[in-house]
Amino acid sequence: MGLIGIGLLVLKVWALVDCATAPSGAFEVHGKLSKTVWVLILVAAVILGRGVVDLFSIAGTVAAIVYLVDVRPAVRGHV
Repeated sequence: MGLIGIGLLVLKVWALVDCATAPSGAFEVHGKLSKTVWVLILVAAVILGRGVVDLFSIAGTVAAIVYLVDVRPAVRGHV
């Protein structure tokens, strides 16, 4: 379980760093939540979701996946 937990933490940190470096204006242009909201969600995911099977870890992992699969392609395509 420790290796899975580390992998999930890396996923959440990757999503957070990517979000923090994305252009702010692109979020609203594509109808997504603002950059500030996404950064707050992902910070909470990293801080609160330290386990593998607790509720915060699952919710944080889902948030990171939603960001990486849905928001990131739209925002990064706006360059």
